[in-house]
Amino acid sequence: MDGYVPSSFDSPHTSLTRVLTWLGAASILASLAFWGTIVFGLATKVYDQNDAADTFLVVGVVGALVFLFGGFFLVHLGRRDYKKYVKRTGRIH
Repeated sequence: MDGYVPSSFDSPHTSLTRVLTWLGAASILASLAFWGTIVFGLATKVYDQNDAADTFLVVGVVGALVFLFGGFFLVHLGRRDYKKYVKRTGRIH
């Protein structure tokens, strides 16, 4: 289509320019480090190679849950203007 310029990035209801959306996505990705800590804690507990296996497990589980659900919450907050726009206009895409 000649002259068509997609405007999803510069539209007033976009979630792409909201800081909360990006912080939420980064927090969800950062939770992966804690999932790795859980795996490490489980491996050290199974093979009895470290006395701190329980500490690794607790830190991993708490960190993973905080970062994961905190990230979901931040993404939800970052997309609230878009959800208001969809509700107001009835637009579906």
